[in-house]
Amino acid sequence: MRTMKLTIAAALALGLAPLAPDAIAEGMHDHHHHRAMTSPQDGYVRTQATYAIPNVKLLDSEGIGKPLHGWLAEKPVILNFIFTSCGAVCPVMSTTFSQVQDALGPERDAVRMVSISIDPEHDTPAALKAYAEKFGAGPQWRMLTGSLEGSVTVQRAFNVYRGDKMNHQPATFLRASPDQPWVRLDGFASAADILREYRQLRAN
Repeated sequence: MRTMKLTIAAALALGLAPLAPDAIAEGMHDHHHHRAMTSPQDGYVRTQATYAIPNVKLLDSEGIGKPLHGWLAEKPVILNFIFTSCGAVCPVMSTTFSQVQDALGPERDAVRMVSISIDPEHDTPAALKAYAEKFGAGPQWRMLTGSLEGSVTVQRAFNVYRGDKMNHQPATFLRASPDQPWVRLDGFASAADILREYRQLRAN
């Protein structure tokens, strides 16, 4: 696969909004990134990063609450950020997650899939439950919500906060275990892309 450093031109070619200078500075200050490479033929940009998981309590679609690190513990994780009223980015990402779930088959019991709402004021546990049913989410795929402050804190921790939910950009995060860095896929990674990344992480 051809690799290169991500530039603003490359980001624009992928349909990704370049970060404002202050956002870039924040990301450089708070997160450790390395091994950036672009995959324009696949429509996503791959990086590795280490994120400090905030001590924020989130609720799942059944109303069960626990700190975020509790939802992410023990198993490999595949994670994204969504909101249920989204009509563009989120349905595509959720359909992709559904395809990943189906492709994993029985193997899905060994992974934790997580979708975190960026619109918690609207996305109650009941709203997330209906959304989960719409996309056929199994028990290993948790939809999480919480307070607005908590949601923003988590978004900032993963460097996806853009101030307004309508500025939401597609991104998928994978981690093999709590002591490993995250693989970040910016853009519309396909189910095959995510499965390949997941299996590479499990093999290492």
